[in-house]
Amino acid sequence: MPDRKPPRLAGHERETLCALLQYQRESLARKVADVSDADARGPLVGSGTSLLWLIRHMARAEMLWVVYRFAGKSIQLPVDGVRPSDVLADAVRTYRSGWERVDAVVAASPSLDALCARSDGQTRVNLRWVLTHLLEETARHAGHADILRELLDGTTGR
Repeated sequence: MPDRKPPRLAGHERETLCALLQYQRESLARKVADVSDADARGPLVGSGTSLLWLIRHMARAEMLWVVYRFAGKSIQLPVDGVRPSDVLADAVRTYRSGWERVDAVVAASPSLDALCARSDGQTRVNLRWVLTHLLEETARHAGHADILRELLDGTTGR
């Protein structure tokens, strides 16, 4: 897998956050390319983390934070866990299909200072915080996927 460097740009804050989030999304999705369903479900570390769980978790996290909490829309959230019958391609499709909806909410917001419509029971946060949180969480899990993929078959690269 060729190593792909992050985009470099001198854009405004929203453009930069969204470009880097998209880069991390694509990096995570690339880490599971050509992995069998059985290998994707299988945990390779003591915590039980699997490639399939990482994809499903991030699909849920994006919809939860942006569409449900920030935009305040009532939606059915993607499943976070992994079942023996789960198919990796379905999870990747769910993850990728959420990007368009999430990106539309972000683009429609007049400001990164806009507060979440719903609280998670803690301090209300703004869209800037949500995007930064998703960027760091996606990057962290893309790193986890990088290690899991290397353990699985030796494949490396962003």
